[in-house]
Parts: sequence; C-alpha cells; structure tokens
Amino acid sequence: MTTTTPSAIGQPLDRVDGRPKVTGHARYSAEIPVPDTAYAYVVGSRIAAGRVTDIDVSAARAEEGVLAVLTHRNLPRIAEQPPLIPSLAGTAAPGQTFFPMQDDTVHYAGQQIAVVIADTWERAQHAARLVRVSYAESTPVTTLDQGRDDTYVPEKIFGGWIPGRIERGDVAAGLAEADVLVDGTFTYAANNHNPIEPACTTAQWEGDELLLYDTTQGVNATQMTVSRLLGLPMSKIRVMGHYVGGSFGCKAMIHAHSALAAMAAREVGRPVKLVLTREQMFTSVGHREEQEQHLTMGATRDGRLTAIRHHKLSPTSHFDDWAEPSIGVSSEIYACPNYEGVYRLFRANTMTPTFMRAPGEASGMYALECSMDELAHELGMDPVELRLRNYTDVDAMSGRPWSSSGQRECYERGARRFGWAGRDPRPGTRREGNWLIGTGMAAACYPVAPPANPQRARARLYADGTAVVQAATPDFGTGVATVMTQVAAEGLGVSVDRCRFENGDTDLPNIAAAVGSAGAGMISAAVHAAATGLREQLIKRAVTDPRSPLHGADTVDVVVRDGVMIAGTATDAYTELLQRNFQPDAEASGQWSPPSGDVPYGMMTFGAQFAEVAVDAELGLVRVRRMTGAFAPGRVLNARTARSQLTGGMLWGLGQALLEANYMNPDTGRWVNSNLGEYLVAVNADAPDVDVELIEVEDSIVNPLGVKGVGEIGQVGAAAAIANAVHHATGRRVRKLPITIEDLL
Repeated sequence: MTTTTPSAIGQPLDRVDGRPKVTGHARYSAEIPVPDTAYAYVVGSRIAAGRVTDIDVSAARAEEGVLAVLTHRNLPRIAEQPPLIPSLAGTAAPGQTFFPMQDDTVHYAGQQIAVVIADTWERAQHAARLVRVSYAESTPVTTLDQGRDDTYVPEKIFGGWIPGRIERGDVAAGLAEADVLVDGTFTYAANNHNPIEPACTTAQWEGDELLLYDTTQGVNATQMTVSRLLGLPMSKIRVMGHYVGGSFGCKAMIHAHSALAAMAAREVGRPVKLVLTREQMFTSVGHREEQEQHLTMGATRDGRLTAIRHHKLSPTSHFDDWAEPSIGVSSEIYACPNYEGVYRLFRANTMTPTFMRAPGEASGMYALECSMDELAHELGMDPVELRLRNYTDVDAMSGRPWSSSGQRECYERGARRFGWAGRDPRPGTRREGNWLIGTGMAAACYPVAPPANPQRARARLYADGTAVVQAATPDFGTGVATVMTQVAAEGLGVSVDRCRFENGDTDLPNIAAAVGSAGAGMISAAVHAAATGLREQLIKRAVTDPRSPLHGADTVDVVVRDGVMIAGTATDAYTELLQRNFQPDAEASGQWSPPSGDVPYGMMTFGAQFAEVAVDAELGLVRVRRMTGAFAPGRVLNARTARSQLTGGMLWGLGQALLEANYMNPDTGRWVNSNLGEYLVAVNADAPDVDVELIEVEDSIVNPLGVKGVGEIGQVGAAAAIANAVHHATGRRVRKLPITIEDLL
C-alpha cells in the first residue's frame, strides 16, 4: 500500500466557505434566482383536533396576482406514503407518515390545510388571510397530564430502530440489595427548532422533470421522499442545496413543504418558492417532545451501581411511534448488572416529533447524570470518582468491547483543565458577595451510528495539478466542505489549495443525510476511498509507463508529496504523467460500505462536562461563568471546526438548561410560544468562557479514518453539569428543564 505524507488532516484550516458566506456570495435555497417565480404561502389549522367543515377560498382567489389556492378539495392525492425511517438509513425519510390536505381531518394545530400561490410573496400572504375556514372542533390531547392515563409501551420507537423496552438482570433484586437509593422524576419542556434559515423549497418543472432547491440535511433524502410521494422516478428529480443556514435536526427528515412546493408549481405551470414563516416553523418541521423521565438508582456503600430503572413518558402523534431514545445511553455506559428501561407513549394532537440536536442523549443524560451527582452526594464521594468506579470497557448492555473509548482521559484531563481538585463538596459554602458559587460535572456520550447503505464520492485530478472531489452531501454549517477538502488533499497527496470539494447536488455521488454525528465519518470514508483510489490509479499508471522515471518501481515503495510521486531518488509529478499521455484529467469513484451484520463492538463517542455557576441568593438568577468540555471523538479532521462544533453544542446545552422551553395550551392544543421573539435561546450575553479539550483516540472499527464525529456530543451532559453546579451552589436539587428563577426562590 502506498502512503502520503500526513499534513492536511487535523490542521485548523480556515473554512473554505467563510468568504462567500460573510460577503453574501453564498446563495441559500430561498435566494436562488429562478425566472418567473411564483410564491406559496401556507394556511395552517387554527384548531388542534376535529375536521374542516367548509373552506371558502373565493375572496382569496379573487385577489390580484393570485394564481391558485390548493386545499384538500383540489390537491392531488399522493402516490404513496413512505414509512417513517430515519434519514440516516439512506431511504425516503418523511417527517411523519401523514401528508396534509388529503382529507378534511385536523390532527394538530398548524397542520397545513391550504396553500395560496401568487405572483409575489406579499400577495400570497395577504390572500392567505382571506381564506375562510369553518371547523367541527374536538377536544385535543396534547400535554403529559392529559395523556398519562392512556399510555402504551411501543414495540419499537424512532422509526422502528429502537425497542420500546430494554432489560438485563433483575432490577428489583438489584435495588433491594443496594445500600443507597436515589429516586427522582425529571420533567422537560418541549423544544422547537429555530435555525437562522427557515425551511424552504423552490420547485421548477421542465416537462416531466423536477428541480428542487431545498434546504435539507440530505438532498438524496429529499429526492427519494418526493419521488415516493409524487410517484415520479428518481431519475426525473434533481435536488440542490449547496448552503443550508443551520438545521440541528429539523431538516434531517423531509417534511411536507418540499412536495407541496412541487405540487403547487405543477398546478400553476411556473416555478414556485415556498418558505415557512417563523410561526410555521413551530408547527411544520417537528420538535423535541415534552417528556417526563423517572429514574431510580441503587448502589453499594463503596459506590458500585447495583441497579438502574429508567422510564420515560412522552406524547407522540396519531400516526407514528416516535420518542427520543433517551434511555439508551443509561443502559450502556456504566458497569451495572441490572437495568430496566421503558418508553411509554400516548397519542396526542401533535405532529410527529423529530430529531433535535443530541436527540435523546441530551435529555436522557440529564436524568442519569443528575442522579449520579445525587448519589455521589449521598455517599460523600467525589462525583468524578463515582463515575470512575463504575467505568466499563464494554457496552454494559451487549457486553461488547468499545471500539475505542477515551472516557477515563476525558474525566481526568477535563477535571485538571477545569481545576476540579480541591473542590469543597458541601453545597452553599462558596460565596462572592450576593452570589452563591457552585461547580458541577457530568459524563457525555453519544452513540456512533453508521449509515445503513454504501456511501460514494468521486475524485478528479486535472492535468494542471488541481483536483475536484464530489459528493452529494449539503453543508449545513458544520464545515464539511472544509474538512473534506483536507481529506481529499491528503488522500491524493496534493496541497489543500490545489483541491476543491463540490457538494449539495443529487447529480453527484450519493451520500445519506448527515445526521446523528455520522456525517464526518461517512463522508470522509467515501472521499478517502475516492481520493486514495485515484492516487493508486495514477501510481500504477506511472510504474507501468516506460517514459516515467518510476517505470518498474514497486507501487508499495511510492509515496506522494505535493502532487509528486517519489520512489527512492526517482520522481514523477501527476501533471507530467497526465500531460505526456495527452490526458486532460483522471477520475476515480470511491465507495465505503459501513460494517454490516453483527458487529462485535460497541461504538460510542465519550466526553466529560464541567461547569461553574453563580446564583443570586435573593433573585434566583443563574449565570454560567465558565464551562470545560473534554471529548474523545476519534480522529479529528480539523481542530478548528471541531472546537467550533463542540463549543456551539455546549452553549446549546446552556440554553437547554436555563432558557429553552415551549408548552402546549391544554385547552387549545396550540403552542404558547409560536415565534422566535418569545422563544428564549442563549445569546452572546449568556455565553461564558468555554474551554474545549480534544483527546484523539485511535479507532479502526468505526470507519477507515477512525472518525466518530462531534456534532451532537457537545450538548450531551452540559445541562446536567449546570444543574449539578446549581445544586452545589444552593443545595437545591432541580429536576426539570429549563431551570427557572421560580425553581430557586
């Protein structure tokens, strides 16, 4: 096997898309100029349960510039409703197994019941307000208190991937033999998606071929979903999405607006742009569900866990068994012989919940890590030491060894960077003026979930020495174009400035939607395969070319540096090889097939979170003063973008801990907060100093480059570390998210 000199991977390269983004040259899906574009505006139901008895569109249709109004009476029926399968599977991935405007039934507030199309967005919006709707209203069920007496345990959740019940050992016996028990019920407000760029699609028909400019985490997922919904061959659909203004899960699954835009464009015979409003983002792209988790934990006097019981209650839609997999991590990361995890759902008047950053792990680790902190307090043991005593080298559920860990190093190096040593464990003992000061920590972990299908990329080297590597994946802010340029450059053995990565188009080789922190690993594997495949092709060409100085050399002796193939003292440049053979370029495709079948390893990314808070003793105000995170994400492709992702995740964890919340009005079934102006998120004034430690661990199992990903784990454990710090500052144990002033007064 030939090698190159490592140089590009891991370096803190500046983002290659930085300049076009800050100068405004980057075009997002709603900004693509398409001639003769019409505009669609969605009308949402004002009730949460019942049916539409009448819908009068005459006034709207009569307005100047209005081209059409679509309702359940004239919208074409969908060809097929695809099943709910997470987009990581590389298949059609609808956000829910319900498509609106197929009949008169209303399942949830905000459900699309009409689409108005006009020649300007303002006219479409105005006409939408003239649509008159009459309803036969039923009593909605939306909150935990309304649904807790009518629950069921699903066979599977999360699109059928995860069992509704997880068990090992005998939990009752394990709790009975424990010296110390902790028991708590943890409640969580619902969270809504608010990326900078709302969801949007522009649809353009050319005969029977459809072009979509879509804001999505997976252009192939959009292509396959719309294909199934419209009954159109995939070869007739092209989806483009070069720049995506944030997603965090709401653009991972494909929601109804993408197909509705295509239907509207076909109806009016011209391109149609459909952009969801901020209010519609709360009712049209899923959310993190309201939930309640009950966790009971037992341990011996020396801190060895004997049993964990972790139950979760949450609402799902009328159509799908969806719940965040919140209890999965609590079954895996600690050495505990007895475990019971159960999901309980109830049918509610809501759309199907969906992915939201660290879906399940962020909420599940809050309950688990706050319980671990409480257990440490009851035992009089340092929280870090308690976790080390229950450390396991294997997945506690399957018994399989971790493909790699680094968890011990995260605890130890994170604690050292944070200054954990010497901490007085007694709550409420440290004070600065009117501020009570506390510190807390939590473990972080996130499962490595390879995609279910092969991932592909293509590499092309030109005779002038420049290279282009291509894959369909969009870049939704993670820096994929930057890090894949580095992977491609190293694989080819050329400098980064001679290489370019092209992406965001279904005409390029297929990549599954980059969700669940899987993007970096699966895309880099495909890019690496394409780049190294092309490099090997060129080396073989050189050693068999009588005119090459490398003629007759053994390929295993050839290395490549800066586009020059070297064997001993003989050299041959890529450019010279191609030019003397009158070859304008050379190309290779690469494919990575994820591990299939029964992989004998557990795969997890590990970390540790530390936080210091100040709590106003009289007002109950909480200020996070500093945060430290130590993470072991396998191989780091770009230190700068990795730290950026982790910092952003930690700050989101701060928002989850103290700010983010939405609630359903139990009488109307509608969100109390339905716009970004009232939905609290962390801003610069809330942001403390954030310190990130990257601990590289070698992993030959997860993918060829040993990349685990960092997109999700930065948030996991952050809220628990803050809550534990609040307890250390005040002596109050808060078991709800977000923690508010009222909880501390």
